[in-house]
Amino acid sequence: MYYIYILKCVDDTLYVGSTNDLEGRIYRHNNSKSGAHYTKIRRPVTLVYNEKFDTKSEALKREIEIKSWKRDKKLDLINEKG
Repeated sequence: MYYIYILKCVDDTLYVGSTNDLEGRIYRHNNSKSGAHYTKIRRPVTLVYNEKFDTKSEALKREIEIKSWKRDKKLDLINEKG
């Protein structure tokens, strides 16, 4: 399984990523000394949205799509899941 996810950072910004280990990736965003610089300086981060895919290709396509959206559209997606 592959996932795309949206994190809410402590500064109220949003981060979009993808992984095949959702729990481990969120842990690393909050605790690792290496990894995504964007989240490393905006901890703690909270998982606010995720979607599951069968293939990495599908997940990456969706990640790229969501990353292209403005903040308001991302928030609408998060709120739809609510």
